[in-house]
Amino acid sequence: MFLAAPKQSQTSDRPLDLPLDLFQAIADLKKEMNAVILAHYYQDPDLQDIADYIGDSLGLSQAAVNCQADVIVFLGVHFMAETAKILNPDKLVLLPDLDAGCSLADSCPPDRFAAFKAAHPDHLVISYINCSAEIKALSDIICTSANAVAIVNQIPADQPIIFAPDRNLGRYVMEKSGRDLLLWDGACIVHEIFSERKLIDLKLIHPQAEIIAHPECEANVLRHADFIGSTTGLLKYVQKSDRQEFIVVTESGVIHQMQKAAPHKKFIPAPPTSNCACNECPYMRLNTLEKVYLAMKNRTPEIILNESIRQAALKPMQRMLAMS
Repeated sequence: MFLAAPKQSQTSDRPLDLPLDLFQAIADLKKEMNAVILAHYYQDPDLQDIADYIGDSLGLSQAAVNCQADVIVFLGVHFMAETAKILNPDKLVLLPDLDAGCSLADSCPPDRFAAFKAAHPDHLVISYINCSAEIKALSDIICTSANAVAIVNQIPADQPIIFAPDRNLGRYVMEKSGRDLLLWDGACIVHEIFSERKLIDLKLIHPQAEIIAHPECEANVLRHADFIGSTTGLLKYVQKSDRQEFIVVTESGVIHQMQKAAPHKKFIPAPPTSNCACNECPYMRLNTLEKVYLAMKNRTPEIILNESIRQAALKPMQRMLAMS
């Protein structure tokens, strides 16, 4: 399995003539351009705070469908901005740093996946939205962590299914749906790095804390979870739970919204296997306020897709939205 590291940022380190108040400058540009800013929960807090809509992959897809602006500024990673472009071909879609990729998407190269699909011609292909436009174009239905189980449950029981690209989410869907899925061997570097041993140790220190986890985590971690759900599902859960402490087993950026939604509660990021900030996605952190401002000012980097790929990728996206 190939897990790529983030490339060198395209933004130079030379001094830039930036406004002193980037928040106001971005707000002024947004009005001038008739732009909307969409941000994922895993972005830095400052970027979440300038967004018009914050969500997980499903919510961001739905927001992109309903977008009335002329310009979409996407604060997330490349496949997310591609998804917005797939759904909005006539809009300008900007991604502040084109190197903001995704280890999970990188673990599913289109040529290898095409060969895998060709070897199983009787299988329906359901792909997790965390994949490239090319993989979406090779798929029959797209899903997210929020709707994957529900979508699989809508497929006739005698229909064989390929599930790509995340093997951990695929195993979780198999467990919940009772279906036997043929899994592509891909994974997210962040969700694979959580340490079961350190998680147990942390629970001993915080015995009253509930463990909440994303289904992209490995099975040995998920078995300790009190609640498993999509990023939005985790956020909603901590608001309604009577518990006051939570160990959060997903990318730690979501804790910013959890603290805003439930300021009286305590949120503890789950520990990775090493002494690093590995529970923060290095790709998500490539976007910065400075890059957002420059992208809007210069109207670049722009997401551009081959039209035949875009149209092919649109069909499984539309099927997902109709089934959700």
